[in-house]
Amino acid sequence: MKLATLDTLDVTGKRVLVRVDFNVPLKEGRVTDDSRIRATLPTLKRLLAEGATLFLMSHLGRPKEGPEEKYRMGPVAARLAELLKREVRYAPVSGPASPEQATFVAAAPAGSVTVLENTRFDKRETKNDLEMARALASYAEAYVNDAFGAAHRAHASTEAVAKLLPSAAGLLLEREVAVLSKLLANPDKPFKVILGGAKVSDKIGVIENLLNVVDEILIGGAMAYTFFKAQGGQVGNSLVEDDKLALARELLEKAQAQGVKLHLPPDSVCAEQIAGGVATKIYPSDAIPAGWLGLDAGPAAIKRYQHLLQGAKMVLWNGPLGVFETPPFDVGTKAIAETVAQLDAFTVVGGGDSVAAVNAAGVAHQISHISTGGGASLEFLEGKTLPGIAALSK
Repeated sequence: MKLATLDTLDVTGKRVLVRVDFNVPLKEGRVTDDSRIRATLPTLKRLLAEGATLFLMSHLGRPKEGPEEKYRMGPVAARLAELLKREVRYAPVSGPASPEQATFVAAAPAGSVTVLENTRFDKRETKNDLEMARALASYAEAYVNDAFGAAHRAHASTEAVAKLLPSAAGLLLEREVAVLSKLLANPDKPFKVILGGAKVSDKIGVIENLLNVVDEILIGGAMAYTFFKAQGGQVGNSLVEDDKLALARELLEKAQAQGVKLHLPPDSVCAEQIAGGVATKIYPSDAIPAGWLGLDAGPAAIKRYQHLLQGAKMVLWNGPLGVFETPPFDVGTKAIAETVAQLDAFTVVGGGDSVAAVNAAGVAHQISHISTGGGASLEFLEGKTLPGIAALSK
C-alpha cells in the first residue's frame, strides 16, 4: 500500500481538517502527559508554514452519553497553545458537526488553529456515520490524518471523512507506517522481539505474523506463565489463560518448526499479592508454589535477556516484563528499557507501559522510534489492514 503524503497534498491557503490523537491523560484540568500532542507538532508546523488554516479533531476518553465536562478538549487546546507558542481557538460548543460548531469554524481567521470538541461527544463518530463525516468535511478543503493511534478504528473522523476530501497522511502517521512496514517486510538481521503484557491472547496474531521474519522472541510478563503451564510447569497463582494452553503449545511448535528461538524467563520475582512493600521471593518460573504469583522477571531472567539482546540489529519491544505500575515489580521492565536504549540497533518501542518505562528510565531519546499507537501498532504488526490508513492509500 502506498500512502498519499503531505508531499502530494496542496494546502496553500486552504482550510485543512486534521485528525490528531490528543487522547491524553488529564488531572485537575491539566494535561499530565503531552507526548501525543508533541508527536504531531511537526505536521502542524509544516501545514501552518504552507499557509493552511487548521481545524483539529480528536477523541478524548470514552464519554458514554454525549458531552461530559471531564472529557472536553479545553485543557488540550491550552497545552497545544503553549507548545506552539501561539493562540489556539477553542469553544465548548455542543459537539462535533453541530450548527454551533459550524458557526465557530466559519469564523476562523486565515492561518489560525482551532481545536474542535471531542469527536466522541457525537454517537455517530464510532458508527462511521456518513452524515457526520459530510458535516466535518464541509469545514475544509483538505483532510490530513496524523492519528496513528486511532487508525485501526473505522470512525467518521478517521475513515469516512477521508473519502470526501483530498486526503493525505501526516508526518507522524507516515513514519509509523514506514517503520512498522520495515519490521514486517525487510528487517535488519538479527531481528529480536520482546513481547510482554498480561495475555497471550492479545499477542497471538503478532507472534504468528512475526514468526515469518524474526530471529528470536523474548517472552515476558504474565503471558509467560501460560506458556510454562502449557508445558507442564507449576506456576502457583500466577495469571494464566487456561483456555489458551493448547494455543501456547501450538505457538511453541510453530516457532521451533520455523527456526525461531522463543525464550521464556527462567526465574520470577514472586509475592502472595500485588502490593508495594510485600515480601518477595525468587522462584524458577516453572516451579512457583501454590499461593504465590509471578509478578516480574527474576535476576537470572533479566541477565539472560540482556545477554540475548546483544548483537541485534533491529529490536521491537511491546509490553512490560512485570506488574510495572506497582514497585518493586518494575525492576525487570526498567532494566530492559535501559538495555534496549544502549543497543547498537534500530529500536522500536510500542505499548503504553513499554513507552512509560523508557520515559521513566530517562532513555526515550535513545530509542529509534517510539510508536504512538497501542492497539493500532499491534493490529498493524498482525498484518491487518487499518481502516484509517487504507482510506489514505493512493
